[in-house]
Formats: sequence, C-alpha cells, structure tokens
Amino acid sequence: MEEQIWHKSYVSAVPRSVDFENLTMPEFLEKTALKFPERTALMFMGREISYTEFNELVNRFARSLGELGIASGERVALLLPNIPQIAIAYYAIWRVHAVAVPINPLYTDKEIAHQLNTSGASTVITLDLLADRILALRSTTHVKRVISAHINDYLPFPKKQLFPLLKKDMYKKYVSAPEYYQFSDLMKKTEAFDWTPPPLDDTALIPYTGGTTGVAKGAVISHRNVSYITQTLQEWLYDLKEKPESELAIFPFFHMAGFSAVMNICIMNGWNAILVPRPEPQIVMDMLLKYKPTIVLAVPTIFVGIMALPEFKKADLSFVKGFFSGAAPLPLEVIDSLKKATGATIVEGYGMTESTTFISITPWGGTLKPGSVGVPLPSIEVKIVDVETGTKELEIGEEGEIIFRGPNMCAGYYNMPGETEKSIRDGWFYTGDVGRMDEDGYLYIVDRTKDMIIAGGYNIFPREIDEVLYEHPKVLEACAVGIPHEYRGETIKAFVVPKPGETLTEKELDTHCREHLAPYKVPKIYEFMDSLPKSVIGKVLRKELREMELKRQEK
Repeated sequence: MEEQIWHKSYVSAVPRSVDFENLTMPEFLEKTALKFPERTALMFMGREISYTEFNELVNRFARSLGELGIASGERVALLLPNIPQIAIAYYAIWRVHAVAVPINPLYTDKEIAHQLNTSGASTVITLDLLADRILALRSTTHVKRVISAHINDYLPFPKKQLFPLLKKDMYKKYVSAPEYYQFSDLMKKTEAFDWTPPPLDDTALIPYTGGTTGVAKGAVISHRNVSYITQTLQEWLYDLKEKPESELAIFPFFHMAGFSAVMNICIMNGWNAILVPRPEPQIVMDMLLKYKPTIVLAVPTIFVGIMALPEFKKADLSFVKGFFSGAAPLPLEVIDSLKKATGATIVEGYGMTESTTFISITPWGGTLKPGSVGVPLPSIEVKIVDVETGTKELEIGEEGEIIFRGPNMCAGYYNMPGETEKSIRDGWFYTGDVGRMDEDGYLYIVDRTKDMIIAGGYNIFPREIDEVLYEHPKVLEACAVGIPHEYRGETIKAFVVPKPGETLTEKELDTHCREHLAPYKVPKIYEFMDSLPKSVIGKVLRKELREMELKRQEK
C-alpha cells in the first residue's frame, strides 16, 4: 500500500498494510481451540464455555443444520440477543457454508418480514418468546424452519421449567408445528462432524442497513471481509494479540460492531467474551465490577449512564485497559471524566455495516484527538470528495463526502443492483457522510447527507416514522427529526399537523407509534403545528425543522 498521510500517526508496531492469512473465521475458531483449549470463550451469567467446548458446540449444531437440509448458500436468519446460542449459530452456519442474516429481535413483525423476504431466509433461529410471531410469519415469508433457543440453555444454575413464561396450550402449538425445533434438542448430536472451510469470497452474512433511502437493504459481506477486518483489528491492538484478555459484549452480535469488534476479535485472539443480553447502565456497571473485563466497547449513552451511577465515583476500574466508543460521538467531557476516573485508553471509531465495522479508529497507544474518529485502519484507504459530483478529491481540512475502499468493503446490496451502483463507484464506497481530514490523517465527521437519526447507538430512518404517523386517521402532516440529547446522542421529535377539526393528543400518537414501531424508534417528543415548512414543490423541509429546534435550544 502506498504511503498515506495518516500512516505517520500509526504507532511503530502497527503495519501500514496487513499480511493477511487466507483463513475464514470458522478456521480461526478451530485454530484458537487448539492453541488455547482451556481459555474461556464465552461467559454467560457466570457460566464459562471454554474454547474446546465452544468448538464442539459449533460442530454439533452444524451437524444438525446439515441434517435438517440446510445447504450451501442458504440464508439462515438470527433473531437473538447476546446469549451463547447466537455465537454458536454464526459459526455453525458458516461450517455448512450457509449465510447468516442477523436481525434485531426488537423489530416489529413488519420489519422482520421485510428482511426475511428480501434475504430469502428459509430458516430462523430465535428465542422461544418470539417463536409464535415467527411461526405466524411463515405464511407470508420464505421461512420453512424455526429453531427456538431458550435463555436457560446455558445457565450455570438449575434450570427452571422449559418455556416458563409460556402457557401450556401455546407450548403444545409449538411442538406440533411442522419443522419447529428446539435448539437444545439439536445440540444432542455427538458424532464427529467433518467440514471444509467455505471459500473466502463466498457470502458469509447479509446484515441490514437503511442506507440513503430509508429502505432496509442487505449488505453482502464475504468471508474475506469478515476475516480480514478481524485480522486488521488484531494488528491494531498489537500488544493485546492472543493475550488472555476479556471483553464486555455490550454491543449486540447482530450489530456489526458487536459482530466484528467483540465476537470475532475475541475468537481470533482467544479472549473471553462476557455476554451482556440487556445493555443497561446499571447492568453494565454491575458486570464491570463483578467480571473485571479489560476491554469495554459501548455506545456513548452507556458510558454517560454508568458515570451517572453513584458507585462509579468510588469504583476501582483500573483493570480496564481500553474503553472503545462507537456509533455516535463521545462528548469531550465524558472522555475527560472517563480518562481521569480510570486511566484507561479511550478510543473512538467510525464505520458502517457496509465496512464490516470500523473504517477509522483512534491509534491504539497513539494520540487521541477529541472530536475525531481516528485514522484509517491498515489496508484501508479514505478520501474526502466533493459532495456534488463525488469525483474531485478535496484538500486537507476541506469538508466533503467520505469515501473508502479496502478488504472490508462489502460487495454491494443483496438483489439491489441499482442501490449498489449508487454506493460503489470505481471501486470506492460512497458513505453519504460528510467529513474532513486534518494534516495528521485524523478523520472528523461533520454531518450526514442522509437524514438518519442516531439515538442510543441505533440507526433510525425518519421517513419510516413519518409514514407511521401519517397512518393515524387524525394526522394531516408529520415529520420526524433527530435533535441533540445529552444521554442518547440524539432523540426523536415529531412535528405533527392534525386534520382540521380533529383533537389529537400526544398519548394517542404514542400509543399508535408503539403499535407499529420498535420501541427505540418511537418519538420521545411531539409538537403540534398549524403547518410544516415546505419547499416550492411542496416537499417538507426536515432540515429546517431541525434547525428551528436547535435555535430554540441555544436560547
């Protein structure tokens, strides 16, 4: 790779480009299990699963998937929180050369059905508490098989009755449904399982992203993408490579940050991933003090939340070597307070689903520049180009669209050639984000060309909220915007114009939105207006509404 401006900001131990091993992640798991057989791979509520056991569990589940008829290239959806089954399932899916489709289990049925249909997923692995919803979706999707996991399956203490929260008649409905299986039953296979590595350029997973249109699109991520970005992160954390570290798995594994920067980096290095099924500040704080992880990756809201707890001020967190923040800017005061309280390295990063996680990150062991998202990783190139044409590379300090290329870049969007052509041009991925680069190669995110809202680390597309609001019979016009929020980064405010003669309340709108949107997409604030600002062609000016709100907050 040619010398780039950001290379001078690397620490000496980090290469400018990575000499990649052409191994897939399931091969790295087997390699780690042989090298560190007794190390803990996963910890779940005190239950420790060693690398030897984890590798065996993956093989057992892979054998069962094969016997169920899941073939090479078949899509298998994962609707699971951070419990052992999601990590087992990812690696088992890959060992039978199938494709994982991670889906947020908090999504509504409409959102889940869209991703199942557009990916063509034939099998769904989910929690038993969601099984009735998935079974009901089979008639309108391609789903043939449903595999139900129980949160009790890998607990270290005596299990409660299976399906403790479900009625007996509901349980009967489940077990009588065709091609409905329990995860624990499929894990009873003990015979040897022979497998061959999937080709590096085969598709490994199809995670969904909203992109520029607000319509969820599946990014085509190859085994090469997954393996190479994980190897890159391993080189970046040069002094932690294969050390007995532990990472708090706050980011969900269905999110690319949790997928690459927690699950896969742990498996490649032989680290312990401490699973956090419910990432709330108090739970995170309790787990920090109990398990003493050396690496913590979270969204800024988690850091703000734990720092507000009374026990934070008196806690000794000196065991943490690094706090990693992503998905939203980390406020300067939080960086300063966290550094002062712990002495740990603070790292910020920038990436997207289409980059298989990070594009840039603060140099590990290098200089932290507040407000920056670090420098491009090894083997990754970044340019700032003019927003109008995307063809003119801009000078240092000038603001423009961020584009990148490298071994972590997705192949495009699944079955969406038009969207792929818009985003990938001449081998570069156009992010839709506006930024600038300084004289040391540090990247700064200035704005978004998209209207996307980032609240609590979630990417939220306001057009979807608009459409739900418009469905209310008393709503004439509506527009949702993201406004700054101290804790969540941004929060959602909806500006609504009621129909003439109608009386509309916030409670009515809140009830309506909660019926049609995932909880984190529901507006937190409503404002009723006589009309919304529009362009000469009648388009509602979302940006103007947001600017109006920002001016109000400045007063």
